[in-house]
Amino acid sequence: MAEKTGVSRSQAKKERNEKNKETRPRAHAKYIRLSDEKAKIVLDQIKGKDVTSAEAILAYSPRYAAYVALKVLRSAIANAENNLGLSREKLFVEEAYANRGSAHYGRFRLRPRAKGRGNRIERKMSHVSIILNEKK
Repeated sequence: MAEKTGVSRSQAKKERNEKNKETRPRAHAKYIRLSDEKAKIVLDQIKGKDVTSAEAILAYSPRYAAYVALKVLRSAIANAENNLGLSREKLFVEEAYANRGSAHYGRFRLRPRAKGRGNRIERKMSHVSIILNEKK
């Protein structure tokens, strides 16, 4: 199909990706030493809020997940202002989520189980993502 139009496959793919490119400002923090369940509790509090109030909520929350989310939020705001030229007053948190990362086992340690068995101690990691958008 691409050869008939005189455009190479890679050029056609590049044009298609440019059309479908995401334009919302975003930021990610990957492989954070934090369980995704704990991160989701904090991120649910800021969904749909404007960035100023979301920043205030995270700044005064005592949880470690709030500290991580605040750094990601500030990075997303900076991406919006510097890369896309958006105004801070019009921004709000459209999506905020945490996905499960790989499990880190650290030193080989066991948790005692029944009948003399043992399970490894799993330390969970997560990927925290915040996507902003501009109010119409």
